[in-house]
Amino acid sequence: MEIKAAVLHEVGEQFSVQAVELAAPAADEVVVEIAGAGICHTDLAVKAGHLPFPLPGVLGHEGSGTVVAVGANVTSVSAGDKVAISFNSCGDCTQCGKGAPAYCLRFMEYNFGGVRADGSSAVAEAGKPLGSNFFGQSSLATHAIAHVRNVVKLPDDVPIELAGPLGCGIQTGAGAVMNSLYVEAGASLVVAGAGAVGLAAVLAAVVREAAFIIVVEPHETRRKLALDLGATHAIDPSAGPVAEQIRAIVPEGVEYAIDTTAVVSVLEQLLASLGARGTLGLIGVPANPEAVLPVALIPAVLQGLTVRGITEGDADPQIFIPYILDLYRRGKFPFDKLISTMPMSEINEAVAAQQRGDVVKVVLTTQ
Repeated sequence: MEIKAAVLHEVGEQFSVQAVELAAPAADEVVVEIAGAGICHTDLAVKAGHLPFPLPGVLGHEGSGTVVAVGANVTSVSAGDKVAISFNSCGDCTQCGKGAPAYCLRFMEYNFGGVRADGSSAVAEAGKPLGSNFFGQSSLATHAIAHVRNVVKLPDDVPIELAGPLGCGIQTGAGAVMNSLYVEAGASLVVAGAGAVGLAAVLAAVVREAAFIIVVEPHETRRKLALDLGATHAIDPSAGPVAEQIRAIVPEGVEYAIDTTAVVSVLEQLLASLGARGTLGLIGVPANPEAVLPVALIPAVLQGLTVRGITEGDADPQIFIPYILDLYRRGKFPFDKLISTMPMSEINEAVAAQQRGDVVKVVLTTQ
């Protein structure tokens, strides 16, 4: 079928919204008519050349919409179902078998390879294959082919066009707090960066009833939003050394820190803010893929510090997305306050607005 998609032809170029061809679904695939697709930092990292993906191609990995066709082996969803689309995984490796699909041993192949498992592309331009299957969806388009493992059925009362970011950014930030670090009631947490991922972490920390929820963010409007969402403190990094500002709030140091910036100087300050047996969670994607975080070994040993990477909030989307939606429906996780909508035809303007910090999370709508 002919669809419209935001095609990225080369690293550093703007997106081009144009007609492309979408293949029929394979036996384990579904076709989703996209209602909304979030713009995630990972999309922009590919655009900037910081992450691998074959170009020209179609990005997008925070899609949501309505199933319009299913492959022969699909039984978990059917045409007419509303779904959110998340990351893809193989389902067969050791980590998938342990219920940890975010650490699928074939994660890069299944999410960044640009082709289906059989080597074919689901999207073409004038008969020429494009990079597709980005996170098992390539949803910056009016329609996307996804896989049965990475579509999550939505309740009818959820705003379908806003659900896409649950599949990556919201899931990552919230899952970092609830799954990866398992922040408990009364704990202290600092979050560096008040973008969608960082603010989702704030919302999750509020649910977990953390006593100190400290946000580090240079933009004043985002600091205010963080406080409105339940952060107890919001720090301007230009006001002085971040570690000193944090320890002025929690003198013995915080128990948990989450970084969404991947800036080494920020990470060093977060390490210096940790108290005994503190844990630093790494979420951000660095602009330099060879970036290295120096860790002073003696303080790390004496304080019992932990530094760990976090992918997709250690979430199984089939379990975690319904959990977040239940919190949302009960008024306890208002992720919609992070979202602004723009038409997909304005994707380049939306990217610029998000990078300037004018908005937190843009969802591109197709209607």
